Amino acid sequence: YEKFYSLKEKPFNMTPDPRFFYASPKHAEALNSLIYAINERKGFIVITGEIGAGKTTVCRALLNKLDSNTHYAILTNSHLTPKELIVSILEELELEPVPGTKARLIAQLNEHLIEQLARNANVVLIIDEAQNLSPKVLEEVRMLSNLETETEKLIQIVLMGQPELRAKLDLHKLEQFKQRVCVHYHLYPLTQKETNEYISHRLSIAGLNGTKIFSDKAMELIYKFSNGTPRLINMICDNALLTGYVYNKNLIDENIMQEVINEDIHKPKDYNTTVKLSGSASKLCCPMCQKFTNCEIKWNRGLKHEPQVCCEVCQYYSECTSNKTLIS
Repeated sequence: YEKFYSLKEKPFNMTPDPRFFYASPKHAEALNSLIYAINERKGFIVITGEIGAGKTTVCRALLNKLDSNTHYAILTNSHLTPKELIVSILEELELEPVPGTKARLIAQLNEHLIEQLARNANVVLIIDEAQNLSPKVLEEVRMLSNLETETEKLIQIVLMGQPELRAKLDLHKLEQFKQRVCVHYHLYPLTQKETNEYISHRLSIAGLNGTKIFSDKAMELIYKFSNGTPRLINMICDNALLTGYVYNKNLIDENIMQEVINEDIHKPKDYNTTVKLSGSASKLCCPMCQKFTNCEIKWNRGLKHEPQVCCEVCQYYSECTSNKTLIS
């Protein structure tokens, strides 16, 4: 559909391409907090957000901002033992782990960090999906922060994860860890205005010359469907552009957008997925799941800060506790 809409490339790919980074006030503040904490060698930084909130995109934008004297290790596998954690860090830093005990591995890492400091280099460890780290491994991560001189940290540690990470850090056994976090930022969903700007920004980067592709009502439906979640915005907009191309429609109106929402493969087929526009008499805490308010499983999981995986569509539950009386 790129040629049909006069685009140079697809604007809503699901990959975290930093060229498409939209600096909403939330995402810009998260990025600036990361840059500040790393440059000032503050030690621990925690960035949380719901699934698809843009944490990985912020991370990729961060990597583009780091200077040549800043080296980084990114761990995407967070299901690790304490020893596997240290081995993975060494390998990401392009070091050959020495055979032997965990203590020898930590000594090797410490020696490398001291060498980097002598060269005026900074080292950053980024752990994605950090909510999966066990308390035992998180304690090992805390111990890494003890690698320091009298004046500064030898390694800056960024934990990125879902809200469950916040709940895990509230555990009493991790109180020392929590006290060492210098920056903790939570990425909230975009507002309606930010969602509109996000879509326009991505279309512009992809080569759109200002032509209007989505009607105002379609934009409202996008927000109702996604609740301001960048990943869901990308998914539904990409599907809408493909559908518009098939129908030979230069403007994606509310009818096309509603059809795309109704046919979205990520929603359960037995759910009524009609999204009501502003001014509708009834209101649901989740526009995609009419059974949401009566789902006891979801409520119990939410109260325990567990993933509510029984619904593949519903990704956000921030308003649940304030909407208990809504219709089902």
